Amino acid sequence: MHLSPDTVIYWQNGFLKLNATIVFTWVLMLVLVISSILITRKLSTTLKRSRWQNFLEIIVTGITQQIEDVGLNDAKKYLGFLGTLFLFLVTAGMFTIVPGYEPPTASLSTTAALALTVFIAVPLFGISEQGLGNYLKSYMAPTFIMLPFNIISELSRTLALAVRLFGNMMSGAMIIGILLTITPFIFPIVMTALGLLTGLVQAYIFTILAAVYIAAATRSVKPAKQRVN
Repeated sequence: MHLSPDTVIYWQNGFLKLNATIVFTWVLMLVLVISSILITRKLSTTLKRSRWQNFLEIIVTGITQQIEDVGLNDAKKYLGFLGTLFLFLVTAGMFTIVPGYEPPTASLSTTAALALTVFIAVPLFGISEQGLGNYLKSYMAPTFIMLPFNIISELSRTLALAVRLFGNMMSGAMIIGILLTITPFIFPIVMTALGLLTGLVQAYIFTILAAVYIAAATRSVKPAKQRVN
């Protein structure tokens, strides 16, 4: 049992290390890229569609609907980022049934990187929607006294995203590992199934929180006179 996939070293040369986190992160990305190419290579606009295309459309429609429900009107603008984030997290959790697989989301370095992408994406979407000036003004709403608190909020929620995902994913992997050493194989199988459900829930929560942060950043700040009227 490993506390983190970072401790599983496959190759090392000096300070350069190739650990399970890096290997399985790239494996997941490769799986997603190849799968997307295979599924989208023969898309049909007629009523006759493949099962894979129907499955893909269900996923895309579901993610788009969730983005709109959060409050982002132009869902297609954010679908690429939020959809990719969700699919990566779901895939990382689903592969836990594969023997020898080490989920990269059980590493704090991975969850920190995912949280960092959200941290960078929020102001980028906010600036593209409101403009640089209006977006910076949002940090001083409703008064300039709130500036340091809003900055602290940005940093603390990024840390919370990383730690929450890391803690939930690592704890699930540790519980399964402990049960494998002290109980028969049947019970750990049930826990693995529950772990898949937990991974799906965590992927959903992480993506929804990212969408909420983006929605807050892209919300226009109305002048005081307009608010009074």
